[in-house]
Order: sequence, then C-alpha cells, then structure tokens
Amino acid sequence: MDHPKEDRNPLGFSVKMKVSLLYTPSTVGHSMARSDSFFIRAQLTGLAGGSAGFDTSSLDLGAFVDALGKTVLRIHNVSVQYTFGANVVPALTAGNSEGLVSWQLTTQDQTGMVDANNRSVISSGALVAGNNSAVANTLTFITDSIDVAPQHWENGYLVAVESLQLAGQASATFRDDCDVSIVLECTVETMTQAAAMALALSQQ
Repeated sequence: MDHPKEDRNPLGFSVKMKVSLLYTPSTVGHSMARSDSFFIRAQLTGLAGGSAGFDTSSLDLGAFVDALGKTVLRIHNVSVQYTFGANVVPALTAGNSEGLVSWQLTTQDQTGMVDANNRSVISSGALVAGNNSAVANTLTFITDSIDVAPQHWENGYLVAVESLQLAGQASATFRDDCDVSIVLECTVETMTQAAAMALALSQQ
C-alpha cells in the first residue's frame, strides 16, 4: 500500500524519531540461482545550497537486471562515506550554527527528499553537524544517528528495475561542498519471469 510522500525538512532538526520498515517482497516458493557478490559504487559531488541544491545521479543496472530475462539484483549491504573537499571533515562557516547532509537511494526518480515510508526508498542516510561555539569554521558536534547508515538486510533487498536514483542535498551552512559516496554489495539472481515482472512493476 502506498504511503503519502512527505518532504524532509532540509535542516531536519525538528525530526521525531520513529521506526520505518523497508519492504522487501517475499521470494518464498521461487527457486533462485545466485551469483558471487560484487560491488556497485556511486557518488554525488558538490552538494551545497540547502533544499535548492537537491542533486541526483542515475545508476544504470541494465548490465545486471532484466525482468524479461528473469534476472534481478539483490542488494545485501549499503555503506556510505561523507567527505568535504580537501578538508575531508566538515566545518560550519558561522558560530552557533548547524548543518545537515542527507541522501537517498530509490527505485523511482524523486524531485526532493522523501521519508523511508515512501515505497521507492531502498536506503537513506543523514549527517548532522553543529557548531555550538562562537568560533567560525569549526565543528563541535556531529552524528549520523538521525538516519543511520550503513544498512544491512537479513535477506537483502531485491531490485527488478534497470536504474536507481541516488539523490541528496546539503545545508548551505557548511564551509565546503560535500561529496557522498555509496558502495552496494550485490548479487544477481534468477527468478520466474512472472515474479520478476511483478516485482519490476511494483518498483516503477
């Protein structure tokens, strides 16, 4: 069942903590052959400017996914790295300020950040930074507990669409633009054509 799409607050500091479940369709009853695991890497570069700086990148999965040919991708783990230019670590340009970097991996193209209850979301993460001092270009607090990554699934997340969207944004309060890099541990599997097509349609 679809859930209403809600845009995430670009600064994100009035967020209520809640548990969200990412849905993976059941494959019970479908005999599947699985490849060795491999890794897919993607990156968003130069994130800046708050909500106006929403940026996207497309991941082409055509070499791995073919619903008509009965092959699908299973994502087992998602790891993420945040870097801020040559300085690597973030700093906030003003004293007594805060910033947020957020990213999402989805099966459908989005025009803004969405919550994890959106059925297209595979994975998401966020990094919150704060400068509670009066000193500019420094950092006193940082956490990713607002949207914890990396992410690991007990049985993986099946994907039957031929492209994914990696998207993200960062507050304009950071001194340097942010790059977000992700690494996906994956396998390719086969399933019945009917099951693969049904999964593909559910993710479009």
